[in-house]
Amino acid sequence: MLDYFLDNQNFTRLLAASLIFSAMALWEFVAPRRRQEVPRLLRWSNNLALVFVDVLVIRLVFPVLAVGFALTARQHGWGLFNILAVPSWLEFIVVLLILDMAIYYQHKLFHSVPLFWRFHRLHHADLELDVSTGLRFHPLEIVLSMLIKLALVALVGAPAVAVLVFEMLLNASSLFNHSNVRMPKILEKVLRTIIVTPDMHRVHHSICPSEANSNFGFNLSCWDRIFGTYKAEPRAGQVRMQLGVDHFRSRRDLWLDRLLLQPFRHRIVGTEKRAKSSEENDGGQHKGDNAD
Repeated sequence: MLDYFLDNQNFTRLLAASLIFSAMALWEFVAPRRRQEVPRLLRWSNNLALVFVDVLVIRLVFPVLAVGFALTARQHGWGLFNILAVPSWLEFIVVLLILDMAIYYQHKLFHSVPLFWRFHRLHHADLELDVSTGLRFHPLEIVLSMLIKLALVALVGAPAVAVLVFEMLLNASSLFNHSNVRMPKILEKVLRTIIVTPDMHRVHHSICPSEANSNFGFNLSCWDRIFGTYKAEPRAGQVRMQLGVDHFRSRRDLWLDRLLLQPFRHRIVGTEKRAKSSEENDGGQHKGDNAD
């Protein structure tokens, strides 16, 4: 069974992503969390077009991706778990935890280093937040992320099946926690103790840098609590908070050509460096009622 999924990983991943995207899109239509002002056709057509560019760039740049590289590492005995004698079930769990924590730190790095932030801010510059935002990343950020992932796979000696499961979980969680969905408060509260929920991640997309510089987790919610970057709610409330980043506020900035060129426009330092200078402005802008 595992060999089947590895041999047909592209179909498996595409099928899973399509089903989750469709389910979250339907949920957004039936029970939206926030009212959206920007037409969905404008945002989705360009966000999804960006996905095709990302896939093309990755296929052109990398002769082998993470799962294939994990198989190569296993054949050559590279990495920690290809040296240690560890039960396969324990190896699987530990590798998933390591990779998930690594994504947390990678995300934090992309906010704190100005050069990396230039590419990552495209993801934050969406004027709305929904399931399509979970796929909206600049191709150069995807390349950087893949380089980090390949290095980590080699260092850890991650088994290929764990890498495949992790990548599918990462995609699923990104689609889920970017979705504009409303759920019962008690369900959201319970889920948040384990995974990153849409309300939790929405705080991270606030235009306020001190809020954007929080909730870096993508799948498990524990890392933000452990490392002190957890913020429960935005000061303006989930419904009233403003999303996006400065300088990219027009609908023209949502077009594909502008998305691809965005990292090369405007000199903006990382959010960590901007957070302190913005705190004085946050008070007036974000004095809101959290009772949404």
